[in-house]
Amino acid sequence: MWQDASIFTLVDRLIGSAHRRVMVEMYELGRAEVVQALAAATARGVDVRVITDPTVKASRDSAAKLNSLHVPQRTYPVDDARHQIDHVKLLVADGEAAVGGMNWGRHSDRNHDYVLEIRVAIDVDRVASIFDQDWNLAGGHPSPPAAVVSTVSQTAPGSEIRFALESALYHAAHRVLAEVYTLTDAEVIADLVFAHRRGAVVRVVLDPNQSYNQRAFALLRLGGVEVRWYPVPKGVLLHAKIGLFDGELVLGSANWTLSGLGVNHELDVETDDAGAVQAYVTRFESDWARSRS
Repeated sequence: MWQDASIFTLVDRLIGSAHRRVMVEMYELGRAEVVQALAAATARGVDVRVITDPTVKASRDSAAKLNSLHVPQRTYPVDDARHQIDHVKLLVADGEAAVGGMNWGRHSDRNHDYVLEIRVAIDVDRVASIFDQDWNLAGGHPSPPAAVVSTVSQTAPGSEIRFALESALYHAAHRVLAEVYTLTDAEVIADLVFAHRRGAVVRVVLDPNQSYNQRAFALLRLGGVEVRWYPVPKGVLLHAKIGLFDGELVLGSANWTLSGLGVNHELDVETDDAGAVQAYVTRFESDWARSRS
């Protein structure tokens, strides 16, 4: 589990040490040093491919720069009629991957966020297959991978992330500890209240900069759920989308909203890895103590 600015230590290492392949799919790509690292990997013979979202200016500018540096890149064909975005944050480098909520914007390292480093072969293969799905779609040749039961889930195509999140909430018997950038989905809010009523300790930390969170905050408190505002300094976001359900972590790019769980292209991952769980519990307890009700 990587947090906050240290996430870019992982990004730099994975790209810099890659020998065979680098796959990047990124909603906001605006860090010049990452663009240069991708170009350097291409120059040393690594198979580098990059997918960006066309709705973000920084990503459009980086795509143009990558093109000028002869780095293969494609633009995800978002559905404008549905106000869709490609919100995925994915890096695959040789036999490892990184999945989480952190954008690669110029100032993203200021934000509070999480990324999971993945070394389990079956999960790395799954995220690589989703990247290939998106690469082919961006090239005009859709080829979605077969549906499988996996700890890796996507939205649009499919609704795997909603299923994973709601299943985790339904089965949580002891604790739900969540940090969420934007929470508006009525079903998820209701499930959080139901988990509390079943006897689980349910604590939610929200970003106060998102006005959409005001209603969720009020509904959760009305339902008896403990909820607090993260103490974000000016120019900083609680950008995480993560929950711990008993011993199972669910994290990734999907906000807990109708768009995040049903419209945008998103990528989440589940893990019960003891080290990742403990790292999150430690940070959550610190964040909870500093947050205000």
